Amino acid sequence: MQALFRRLLKFSLVVLYFFRQGIVTIFSWKRSLLHPESFPVGRVFRDQGRQSVSILIFRWTISTDHRAMVSWKGIYFVLALFLGSFFGSIFMLGPFLPLMFISPAWYRWITDCVVATWLTLPVALLEMVFGAKVVVTGDGFVPGERSVIIMNHRTRMDWMFLWNCLLRYSYLRLEKICLKSSLKSIPGFGWAMQVAAFVFIQRKWEDDKSHFEKMLDYFCDIREPLQLLIFPEGTDLTGDNLDAIHDITVAYPQNIPQTEKHLLNGNFPKEIHFHVQRYPIETVPSSKEELQLWCRKRWEEKEERLRHFYEDGKCFSATGQSIIPPCKSELRVLTVKCISLLYWTVFPLGMLVLLYLYSFARWYFAAMIIFFVVQQKIFGGLELIELACHQYFRKQQKLHNTKIKNN
Repeated sequence: MQALFRRLLKFSLVVLYFFRQGIVTIFSWKRSLLHPESFPVGRVFRDQGRQSVSILIFRWTISTDHRAMVSWKGIYFVLALFLGSFFGSIFMLGPFLPLMFISPAWYRWITDCVVATWLTLPVALLEMVFGAKVVVTGDGFVPGERSVIIMNHRTRMDWMFLWNCLLRYSYLRLEKICLKSSLKSIPGFGWAMQVAAFVFIQRKWEDDKSHFEKMLDYFCDIREPLQLLIFPEGTDLTGDNLDAIHDITVAYPQNIPQTEKHLLNGNFPKEIHFHVQRYPIETVPSSKEELQLWCRKRWEEKEERLRHFYEDGKCFSATGQSIIPPCKSELRVLTVKCISLLYWTVFPLGMLVLLYLYSFARWYFAAMIIFFVVQQKIFGGLELIELACHQYFRKQQKLHNTKIKNN
C-alpha cells in the first residue's frame, strides 16, 4: 500500500511540475497573440488607447495594497484547461500522430475535430460556470467558407473569447490563429496547438512570409476551409484562397479582464458583445495602397462603433441579434456545452486512474512527453513535420503524374 501511495505521489508531482511550467510560461508572455503591428499593414489596425502590455508576476500571497487575490474560480478555470490540454494531447491526439505520415489531409481533419472538442471547454466554463453572457450582432458567418478574421484587441484574451461566437456561427475546428513561436513549447497547450497546425511565427515578416504562405498553400491543397485570425500584408489572400473577410468588433459592457492574471483572480467577463461585418473578397481591393486605405477606413469605423457602444447603451444593435441566424440553435449549443463540461471533467480523472492502475499507460505517458519535447528541439514542431509530409506526398504525386504523361 505504501508503494502504491509513493507511486501516486510521484506521478502527482510530475503533473504539478508540468502545470507549473505551463503557468510560468503563460505568465511570462508579453503578448500571447500575434500583435497586428508585427506586419506592415497591421499597423493600421492598432486599437489606439486600448493596448496595454505588462509583465505579469505570479504571486500566491495575500495582497495588502488592494490587488485582487487568486480566486478559486481562476484556479479551477486554469487547472481545467491545463489538465484537459495536457492529457488530451497525450491520450487523444497522440494515437493519431502516425497518420500524418500516411495521409496529412485525413490527419488534419481528425485532429482538428479532436482539438475542437477541447475548444468548447472554455466556452462551457465561461457561460455555464461563471455566467458570462454572449451577444452576437451584425452579419454573422457563412459556415464552411474560407475567411480572414480581423478583430480589435481590447484585452489579451479576446482570441479565446472569440470561441464563444464561433461555436454558434461557425465550426471551431476551422479556426487557425497566428501565434508567437515560443508558445508552442508550453506543455499541454503548446502541444495541442502544434497538432492543430496553428501558424507559429517569429514576428519578423521578412522571415515569416515564406512559412506563412507555405501553411496557407497546404490548407488550400487539402481543401481545408480555414478561418485565420490575422491579416498580414504581402500574402496572396485573394482569388481562390479566400471567400470573405470578417471584421469583428468585441466589447465588454461591464468588467474587462485585461490579462490572464485577471482570469486567475476570478475576474471573468459578465458580458461579451461581438459585432460581425462580412466583406466578400470581391469588394476588397487587391493593390497594396488601396488595401491599406481600406483597412484604415475599417478601423476608423470600428473606433466609432466602439465609441457609440460605450456611450449609448452599451449595445451594438437594438435587436441584439445578428442579420444571419446562427447555424446552431441555442438548444444545440447548450447540449454541446453540457457534454463538454461533463467529458472534460471526467476525462482527466479517468486518465489519472489509468496511469495509476496500468504500467503500460505510464510507459506510454512518459514516451509521449519525451516525444513532444524532443521533436520540437529537433524538427521545430509537429506542424512543420506535417507540412514536410504534405510537401513530400505532393512531390511524389507530381512525379507520378509526369511519368504517366510521358508514357
